[in-house]
Parts: sequence; structure tokens; C-alpha cells
Amino acid sequence: MSVFLLILAIDTSTRTGSVALLRDSVLLGKVSSHEETPYSTRLFTDLEKLKSHAPFQINQIDVFAVASGPGSFTGLRIGLTAVKAWAEVHGRPIAAVSGLEAICAQSAHVAGTPPIEVRTFAPFFDARRGQLFGALYRRSSADPFSLEPVGEESIFSPEEFIDMVRGRAEPYHPQLISSARDLISPELLQAYLSGAEVEIVSPALAPTIGRLAFERAKRGILLDAMHLDANYVRRSDAESKWKDG
Repeated sequence: MSVFLLILAIDTSTRTGSVALLRDSVLLGKVSSHEETPYSTRLFTDLEKLKSHAPFQINQIDVFAVASGPGSFTGLRIGLTAVKAWAEVHGRPIAAVSGLEAICAQSAHVAGTPPIEVRTFAPFFDARRGQLFGALYRRSSADPFSLEPVGEESIFSPEEFIDMVRGRAEPYHPQLISSARDLISPELLQAYLSGAEVEIVSPALAPTIGRLAFERAKRGILLDAMHLDANYVRRSDAESKWKDG
């Protein structure tokens, strides 16, 4: 793998989508927005905006990085389809990155010098309908700045998520991390995890997805277009109605 990698990172998994261009782990430019415009047009509009800030051509990209889930069924499908097409046409590798890992990696306890007592992390974000996408991560024993998932990413009610965190994170209180406020009420949090607080990080995930992609590239943990897949977690609305109706 070459020393200097040009990485295009894309997140279409949430309402706050983002695109970013990095050289290795250095951010060259990003575009993010929170709107209802469909990603079928919004993604390519954002790419053109990014090119105006940090000029590049798709054929110059060394690694494509993309949020592989969980998240919006339609949004994920558009982002993954675009990346698959570019990677296949230009013969480039792909880094598939969990949006929850990207949220977790932004924590000051991961990115900075970690207090030894913070060993477990619980990232979550809005899944709509009063639910959350969430997971649990622990600091790697081999690398204190690397994260290892504990169990699977899933969808929860706020009560279910807090109960899962409380049951699986003991004996240490986890650091809860989210890209949005007010998804878990303070009353619920204090009732089940007294003293815990939610660390709020940026909802623009593409820059962090790009940095995680660079770490994967250094380790040779990349995919080709054929093996890229999504972690939808929740079935699409259409599929749910068809199977339940």
C-alpha cells in the first residue's frame, strides 16, 4: 500500500449526510448538511461542492470509504451502490465502516489520552420511530486506541438500550456517545445508570469514516466491490409492510 492515500469518505446513513476527502488521515475538505433532499440527488450535489473546496477526480481516489450501516435503508443503498460502481470501474479497494464505530471513535476518551477507567463505550444515534441504533465497544487490549465491538449492532427502544448497556458493561460504567441530543431522557439515564452522561459528537461522520478507513488500509483490511455489503439492522418500510401485512 502506498504511503500517501487519497481517500473519499461518504456517509448516507443518517439525515445529516456528509462527504469528505482525506490524504491519509489529514482532512482536505468536507461537506455536510441536514436536509430532506433525497440522497439520489443530494450525494452528487455534495460531491460537486466538495470538489470546489478540494479539487479531485474520482479516478484519483485510492480508497473509497463508506458508512455500511446501520441507518436509513434507502440512504445506505444509494451510498453503497455509488461506491461499488466507482470501485469496480476504477479498480480501487473499499473500506466499509460502521456509523456507530465512527461515532464512538470521535469520543475524547478514544481520540485523546484515555483515562484508564474508561474502557467501555456505548455509541447510539436516532433510528426514528422512538428507537435507537446502538452498540457496545471496548478498548482493544492490544491497542488502547483501537475499538472492538461487543456483540452486534442493533435497534432498541431507549429503555432497551440502557438496559443492554447496564447488563453488558459491568463492572465499569460505559461512556455513552451520540451524534444527537435528547434521544435518551435524563430521567431514564439517571434511573438506570446513575452518574452517567452522554458525550455529544459531530453528526458529520465522513471525516471520521475516512480516518478509520486509513487505519484499515494500513492493516490491509479492505474490500473489493463484490464483497461490500450493508448492515441494515432494520428492514425497509416496504419490506416490513409486505412481510407483516
